[in-house]
Amino acid sequence: MRDYVLGLIILGLASYGLLHPWLGILGWTWISIMNPHAYSWGLTSMPVAATIAISILLGLVLTKDRRNFFVTRETIVLMSFMLWMCITLPFSFSFDESYPLWNRVMKIDLMVLAAMVVLHSKKHITMLTWVLVGSLGFYGVKGGFFTLATGGVYRVWGPEGSYIGGNNEVALALVMIIPLMRFLQLTTESVWVKRGLLLSMLLCAAAALGSQSRGAFLAIAAMAGVFWWRSDKKVVVAGLLVLAGVALLSFMPDTWWARMDSIGSYQDDSSANGRINAWWMAWNLAKANFFGGGFMVYRPDLFALYAPNPSDVHAAHSIYFMVLGEHGFVGLFLFLLLWYFVWRSAERLRIEGQKLPQTQWLSHLGAMCQVSLAGYAVGGAFLSLAYYDLPYNILILVVLGCRWMDGQEWIKAAQAQTIKQRSPLSKKASPIPQ
Repeated sequence: MRDYVLGLIILGLASYGLLHPWLGILGWTWISIMNPHAYSWGLTSMPVAATIAISILLGLVLTKDRRNFFVTRETIVLMSFMLWMCITLPFSFSFDESYPLWNRVMKIDLMVLAAMVVLHSKKHITMLTWVLVGSLGFYGVKGGFFTLATGGVYRVWGPEGSYIGGNNEVALALVMIIPLMRFLQLTTESVWVKRGLLLSMLLCAAAALGSQSRGAFLAIAAMAGVFWWRSDKKVVVAGLLVLAGVALLSFMPDTWWARMDSIGSYQDDSSANGRINAWWMAWNLAKANFFGGGFMVYRPDLFALYAPNPSDVHAAHSIYFMVLGEHGFVGLFLFLLLWYFVWRSAERLRIEGQKLPQTQWLSHLGAMCQVSLAGYAVGGAFLSLAYYDLPYNILILVVLGCRWMDGQEWIKAAQAQTIKQRSPLSKKASPIPQ
C-alpha cells in the first residue's frame, strides 16, 4: 500500500511538473533531499528523480507560467564549475568509475539552475524552505526522540543509499537545516507553528549530537557563534544557547564525551590520521595533475603514488580536499568562489532587508542562510559533501531573495525616499517649524 501511495504522489508531481515546473522543482527537492522512495519496496530501483526531472525540463518548454532566464555572479560561477568538471572528466584516472558520479552531480546542478528559472516569488521561496525543513526535519525529529530515549548510546544514521546515509553526513545536514527552521519561525504568525519549529530545532540538535559526529559538533559550535553574533539581544541569546546546550549534552553518555575529547588529541586517533593522510594525497595529486584525478581518486594505486602513508587509504572526508583532489586547484578556486559570492549575497540580504518592515523577512533569510553556510564551511571540512543538494538549495534561496528584492520597484522608491529624508540638503530645504 505504501508503494502505491508513494508512486501516485510521484506520478502526480511529474504530471504537475509539465504544466507548472515550479511544483515539479518542489517535488524534485523533496525526492532528492528526503529520499522517501528508500522506504518503499518496489521504487528503490526505479528512476524516481529522473522522472520528475524530465517532466520539469519538458515543462520549461511547454508551460505558460512565468520563467526568468537571468544571470548572476553565482550562476556564472556555478556554470563555470560545471564546465570545468566536464573538462576534467576525460582526464580522470578511472573514467568508468568517475562517469556515474559526474552524471549525478550534473543532474543536481542542472536542477539548481532550473529552479532559479521557475521560482521567483516570496511564496516560492517560503515553500522551498518548508520542503527542505520538512524533508530533513523528519529525520531530525525521529533521530532526536531516539537519542533522548536511548540516552545517546546508539548513533543516529541517515537514509541508506543517499548522500546522507552515514552518521556524519546526516548530522551535518541536520545542523544546516536548523537555521532554516529558525527563519520560518521568525516569519510565521502562528504560535503553534513557532512552538513546533522550536521543538524540531531542539530535536534536530539532539539527533546531530546523537550521531556522535565530531564534525557536526564543531559545526554546531560554529553556527552557534555566528547566530549569537547576528542576534540583536546577545545576552539573552547567549543564555538560551547555553541553557539548550547544557540540557542536550546532559543526555550524552560517556562514550560520546570520550569521542569528542579525541578532537584535541587527533594525533592519537587513527581516523583523524587517515583523513590527514588523504588530504596530503589530494594535495600532492593536484600539484602533479592540473586537471585533478576525477571523481574516484581514493584508490590504493594513487595513494601509493601521492600519500605519505600509502597503506592508509581513506576518502577525503573534506569538501575542500575532495574538490582539490578530484578537480585540481582550478576546481577548488571555483568552488570557494561560489560560496564566497553566496555568503556576500546573503550578507546583502541581511543588511538591506532591515531597512523596511516589508523586507524584514529577507533580512532573516540572509542571516539564517549565513548561519547555515557557517555550519557547512566548518563541518564540511571533515566530511565528503561537496556536491550534496542542501547547500545548493541555500544558494537558490539567497539568489532568489536578492532577485526578488531587486525586482520590486516599490522597495527602490521607498529606499530612495528614506535616503532623501535623511539627506542634509533636504533638511535645509524644509521649512523651519514655528
